[in-house]
Amino acid sequence: MGRSGYKVYDPSYPHFITSSVVKGYPIFSNPKAAQIVLNALTFLQFQRNTNLYAYVIMENHIHIIAQSDELTKKIQAFKSWTTRNIIEVFKKNGNYYQLYKLKKARQRYHTGSIHQLWQQGFHPKQIIGDKMMIQKIEYIHNNPVKRGFVDHVEDWRYSSARNYAGMKGMIPVTLIPGGNID
Repeated sequence: MGRSGYKVYDPSYPHFITSSVVKGYPIFSNPKAAQIVLNALTFLQFQRNTNLYAYVIMENHIHIIAQSDELTKKIQAFKSWTTRNIIEVFKKNGNYYQLYKLKKARQRYHTGSIHQLWQQGFHPKQIIGDKMMIQKIEYIHNNPVKRGFVDHVEDWRYSSARNYAGMKGMIPVTLIPGGNID
């Protein structure tokens, strides 16, 4: 599970999840890195039986709402796979400064690789009702607006806000009733 006290107690409920990049490095401002995250979220949905209700990829963290059996294992595998693939793309494209930063950020307990992309844990929070679900979806979609990156939630391409606005999103999500944005 990781070193944090956060756990998935009931897999029948969706969970609001936050995962951050070590040291807050803006790794996902690189479109190739963001695409790897999108590919991994799609894989979780269609190959690992995971419902993805909402997501946003910011420059240094992601928020998702997901529900699945063995969600902890699936998120750990997601983080491991995205790390390996982003490191591979950075090596291939000569992003040596990014690689250097991810090498220097590696924590002592992080064994098995010379780089560390994600902070330890993923902070799941169980969603226990429609009101909380809508609040978390709105929080996710408003993240880029609050950061000043866009004026309207549907303008951020790395988010499910477009899906909820009736537009084509970057990847599909499981829409919830009442989650439409105004």
